[in-house]
Amino acid sequence: MNATIPEGFEPHIRPSPITAPWEPIYYKRTQDAVLLGVRLAEPHTNSRGFAHGGFITALADNAMGLSCGMKRDGKTRLLTASLSIDFISSAKIGQWVSIETDVIKVGRKLCFAQCIVTADGKRCARASGTFSVVTD
Repeated sequence: MNATIPEGFEPHIRPSPITAPWEPIYYKRTQDAVLLGVRLAEPHTNSRGFAHGGFITALADNAMGLSCGMKRDGKTRLLTASLSIDFISSAKIGQWVSIETDVIKVGRKLCFAQCIVTADGKRCARASGTFSVVTD
């Protein structure tokens, strides 16, 4: 098992109550997106020892929302309006799970994104999300 963290990743900047039990989670900011990554461990798994679908979904939602907010202005608050995910293969304990986001459109009221989730470079899920801009 390779326990190293890929170059450029740092501890996640926006932990939340849902992600707290899964720390450490890492992020890498690019010009176009926020990438998330984690070294898969037992707290991230289901009873079969694979990455839990809810865990993968929550991280994908987080990465896409952060990326849309960053692309908009870095301060915008967003709420998930729609989220879709397809699971392609499984991820196992010890693998590096990475979420790479592509922001499709940043609008005045809605933002759209998609992402690919990989485990040691192999695709294990894809997701898309629509995010509402909070204006209050």
